[in-house]
Amino acid sequence: RMAAAPPSYCFVAFPPCSKDGLVVFGKNSARPRDEVQEVVYFAAADHDPGSKVECTYIEIEQVPKTHAVVLSRPSWLWGAEMGANEHGVCVANEAVVTREPASESEALLGMDLVRLGLERGATAKEALDVIVALLEEHGQGGNYYEDGSSCHTFQSAFLIVDRNEAWILETSGKYWAAEKITEGVKCICNQLSLTTKIDAEHPELRNYVRSQGWWNGDSDFNFSEVFSLADDHLVCCSGKESLEKQGGDVSAQAMIDVLRDKDSGVCVDSESFLTTASIVSVLPQDPSFPCVHYFTGTPDPSRSIFKPFIFVDDVKLVPKVQSPSFGNDDPAKKIPRFQEKPDRRHELYKAHEWARSLLENDQDKGQKLMRIMLELEKQGLEAMEDILTRTEVLDPAEVVDLFYDCVDTELKFFK
Repeated sequence: RMAAAPPSYCFVAFPPCSKDGLVVFGKNSARPRDEVQEVVYFAAADHDPGSKVECTYIEIEQVPKTHAVVLSRPSWLWGAEMGANEHGVCVANEAVVTREPASESEALLGMDLVRLGLERGATAKEALDVIVALLEEHGQGGNYYEDGSSCHTFQSAFLIVDRNEAWILETSGKYWAAEKITEGVKCICNQLSLTTKIDAEHPELRNYVRSQGWWNGDSDFNFSEVFSLADDHLVCCSGKESLEKQGGDVSAQAMIDVLRDKDSGVCVDSESFLTTASIVSVLPQDPSFPCVHYFTGTPDPSRSIFKPFIFVDDVKLVPKVQSPSFGNDDPAKKIPRFQEKPDRRHELYKAHEWARSLLENDQDKGQKLMRIMLELEKQGLEAMEDILTRTEVLDPAEVVDLFYDCVDTELKFFK
């Protein structure tokens, strides 16, 4: 039996379920417990004709221009678990298991495709087109974990969102199907969810599954039923109900509350997996307002704070949430890979480890610290609410060091 995919959860809420003409996106990234995620920003860039880009395992053709992106990513790899670009596109991926074994050959990882979609797509649909074209050309495969003793491979699903619409993209090898969403609340997790409502698909998808004997062409084509392992396509999403209960009031805070919920299973803290990082993004449907992206940069959202980031030119970089770089000496880059595991903890991660141990071992001090942290987070949320409701245009200078200052303040509390 194939190893279970890590139980990450991704959500999107559209008006009228969400507040004030906002699209709200969120993801908890469940990964191996000791893996460090960093938050990194890459400015928009122009590239010379014929240049290449080195992804996690393979090199591919670069495009003439890449958009600015902010990413939350396991710090050993090139791609990302989740992130956003300067055009208000957000992408998150899910590892999924299908009846087709995922390839161990090194190709693009689902996480590389998240970053490539963000760097190359100015809308959700463009990001989807980028991802499926790259799948067709290069395929997906290779180890999902920094583990030299065994190769963990998965297929990929994606939630791709912009200010107007979202796409759920599910893949098996190079084959794929996608559904467009423009209203209500949607959740995807570590199993296939598309059924008969398919708005775009690989041109050879149906011929391929007929040739495999998985579908006879007589019944409605149901993607999950055709591609899932026998008992897998169950309804997985426990967080969706909590968001629907908000009744038209899904806000950044409501999404954060859902991501923090351990009882529902959305906030994962199990023997093998932990929610190692989280994101919440607020995308106003009115393009004159900026999008706000909140990142934890630390594990367990119930013990972390969500810190806001807004795209502006010359945004201040935040080395304190970036892992050390090992260059070409990185065991993830040498063949055979992952022969050792370097210490990838960044400054915020280390400080947060101290805070987590305090929360576990000293109830009084821990609760006091948590209250201070949540108060800090609330100030950030309120300041962003103000930016999203005021009439005058945002002055970029006001937010150029927004994320930097929030991380800095958090570190001061931990000291």
